[in-house]
Amino acid sequence: MSDLAYASATELLQLMDRGEVTSRRLLELYLDRVEKFNRDINAIVYFEIDAALDRADRADEARARGERWGILHGLPMTVKDTNQMAGWPTTYGDQADADWRPRKSSALINRLIDAGAIIFGKTNVPLHSADYQTFNSIYGSTRNPWDLTRTPGGSSGGSAAALAAGLTPVEFGSDIAGSIRFPAHFCGVFGHKPTHGILSDEDNARRGSRTRSDLSTLGPLARSVADLELLLDLLAGTEGPAAKAWKLELPKPRATRLRDFRVGLIETSDLAPIDSEYGEAISSFVQKLEQSGATVQRGAHPSFDHSEAHDAYIKMLRGLGSGRMSDAEFEEASGIAAGLSPADNTYRAKLRRAQTQTHRSYIAAEEVRARLSDEWARFFDAFDILLGPVTLSAAYPVDEKTERVDRKILVSGRMVDYNDQLFWGGYSTMPSLPVTTIPIGTLPNGLPVGINIIGPYLEDRTTLAFAREASQIAKFIPPPGYS
Repeated sequence: MSDLAYASATELLQLMDRGEVTSRRLLELYLDRVEKFNRDINAIVYFEIDAALDRADRADEARARGERWGILHGLPMTVKDTNQMAGWPTTYGDQADADWRPRKSSALINRLIDAGAIIFGKTNVPLHSADYQTFNSIYGSTRNPWDLTRTPGGSSGGSAAALAAGLTPVEFGSDIAGSIRFPAHFCGVFGHKPTHGILSDEDNARRGSRTRSDLSTLGPLARSVADLELLLDLLAGTEGPAAKAWKLELPKPRATRLRDFRVGLIETSDLAPIDSEYGEAISSFVQKLEQSGATVQRGAHPSFDHSEAHDAYIKMLRGLGSGRMSDAEFEEASGIAAGLSPADNTYRAKLRRAQTQTHRSYIAAEEVRARLSDEWARFFDAFDILLGPVTLSAAYPVDEKTERVDRKILVSGRMVDYNDQLFWGGYSTMPSLPVTTIPIGTLPNGLPVGINIIGPYLEDRTTLAFAREASQIAKFIPPPGYS
């Protein structure tokens, strides 16, 4: 049954259509695995089991009558805590929202349900969904199935851990600073950060908030590229008032065979150097691509200044987060920012300046962003995709005692600022580009690593097409001990 637990959603749907397995049997399989493995991982933190079993039975009865609710008919799955489901908690790991249960589901959750999905649980997130570790005071700590002493990433850490452990076939997360990409990389699964705006966030605003971020996007995680494409095809499109006038039609992929893609490669950055062993894994994977017919031009990437880009991203990201600060917290941050030396370029200083910046400062960051987007567009006139690191290293040991701004992680034998990871999170977020993250193998210590496939604006099908071909070289493999 471990083979069935690790089958792709696409395969499971075919099995159900052929009558080789029922929806209830699949759901019971995942629930059995949850009972066996979830205690240590703590990936899935909220369940609606009775309702899910009832819906599975109804799905099986409908299929027996020749009825089909949609393309996900009878498929069990979980979703990230931050997705609103009517009557279910949506906490963001925050005690203030521990008991909040929205009255209606988000537009995309309704799309999943209308397509026949059976959502049986929610997966864990860090506090405010804002960390590369996944822990909070409501549900506790989520650990990486590959090594329980290490983080699964964040903020979609519960999503990726559940997939890697075979507790769910697909997941639905979100990303503003690597929150889909980092967990996929740390846990050895697939993820897709869509072009911003092609998946609707209608009816999914956090409690007490009505504004929407043009940095954040929802997106799928899975154990295969086919499943990423399945969910993207279902979920991409307009909802709400925009649906009265707009229709989304994504471009076809620029190529479908490895040898036909024009591929660039960025291997590291002086601003955020990656771990040497991770760099070797990327080089090895690129060599395999070339042996399979791909032509990869090393060192070909947009030529903008990384420091300027990163500073602008921090201003936008942390400026956005300041909206949820209390008056007292804002006044405290303002006092700290006012006392900073102009020469202080630490992350802590950048954070306080961003939280208390003027509107003029924020608009200046937007201007940088627009200029960088033009640089990316010029790059994609000559190339179809850009390969690059997901972050600095493989999954690192959990550190839940040190404040985030003060944490350190080990990279190439030395301790570096934990927040340096934000560079790679923002690299393709600022210009709103689609990114597909795929696993490329394991390091000598046994931990999985991945690579980002970055594509042109609105050309999500191009990154997914390349990922589909490239994933024949490095497929998902289950972590040891979860058969």
